[in-house]
Amino acid sequence: MKARHLLVIAAATLVLATGWLPLGDALELARRTGPILVFVVAITAYSELCAVCGLFDAAAGVAVRAATGRRFLLWLAVATLATLCTVALSLDTTAVLLTPVVLAMARRTGSTALPLAMTVLALSNTASLLLPVSNLTNLLAAPDLARHGTRYVAVMALPAVVVLATTLLVLSLLHRRGISGRFVSAPGPRPDDPVLVRIAAAVTTVMVAGFVAGQDYALVATAGTLALGAAVLVRRRSLVVPVADLVPWPMLITVAGLFVVVAGAHEHGLADLASRIAGTGSGPVDLAQLAVAGAVSANGINNLPAFLALSPVVLGNAVRTAVLLVAVNAGPLITPWGSLATLLWWRQVRRHGDPTDQPGWRQVVGQGLVLAPLAVGAGTLSITLVR
Repeated sequence: MKARHLLVIAAATLVLATGWLPLGDALELARRTGPILVFVVAITAYSELCAVCGLFDAAAGVAVRAATGRRFLLWLAVATLATLCTVALSLDTTAVLLTPVVLAMARRTGSTALPLAMTVLALSNTASLLLPVSNLTNLLAAPDLARHGTRYVAVMALPAVVVLATTLLVLSLLHRRGISGRFVSAPGPRPDDPVLVRIAAAVTTVMVAGFVAGQDYALVATAGTLALGAAVLVRRRSLVVPVADLVPWPMLITVAGLFVVVAGAHEHGLADLASRIAGTGSGPVDLAQLAVAGAVSANGINNLPAFLALSPVVLGNAVRTAVLLVAVNAGPLITPWGSLATLLWWRQVRRHGDPTDQPGWRQVVGQGLVLAPLAVGAGTLSITLVR
């Protein structure tokens, strides 16, 4: 377990042990966040099972064939895969499981890895607005919207589409040289069990339908994991791994610790500080202030604690909630610690990428400095114009 995980755990333990967060508030926090932590476990295990079944490799094969030898179409196919994966299975799944597949696609097609990898990085963040399950910040916001009679998708559909369109336009211009020309593809890996691939695709489709319909996300993810796990157990027992290996325990404990630490801070003045930084109004200038505060905070301290810290100033206000989500989801593209997905993406690029053809800090920060303000600005403007 890394130092940052231990630091968060120690801080959360101190908050609880000293009574800084009262027991009643701690129990209420557990009630609110328990389903989120269950979902994190279930969706992570499910994503790993999809990888074991070969679903990601099969999707990559379809993308390469659909590109018909054109690099722009290959890039567009990668962007589509990254978007679908982020929307349906969360941004962290895209960073962890899709990044190696895309790097392998680059080698298979003789393409430069940089534009494809950077597209996955961008879309793992900016495409995470459409469904509650796409990002933990969305899961935190969705219950408050529901309590005030507003469906999450109804609020976030327009800004999600605007942010996605802005991202694709900016990326296509930034990487236009690397995604031009033609390629000849080498044969790709064949699935060990095509039936399992089809089962994984079918279960995923049913799960996404449940998410879109507004069903209990933790229950849907758990049911999908159990169904796909049973299929793997029946057809390919050799692929089964211990359940403990499927669960990202350090991340899970760290997220739970962040919930406790920030909740304790709210009891001791953080909410007042947040209102001074992010404002409280709903006019165009107020929303712009909130967007800037959210994006800067996300890049400074990570998007999850940034959302937790600023959430009291948007409670009960769907417009302000939407702006904050745009800021903390699409904004943290500049610093490597802006989101957990970015950190996971860096790790996968280092592990699976070609050392001579890897993105560096300069490329990541440069892309973020261009994309983040445009994506957050476009998303905020769309909310402001139609509120």
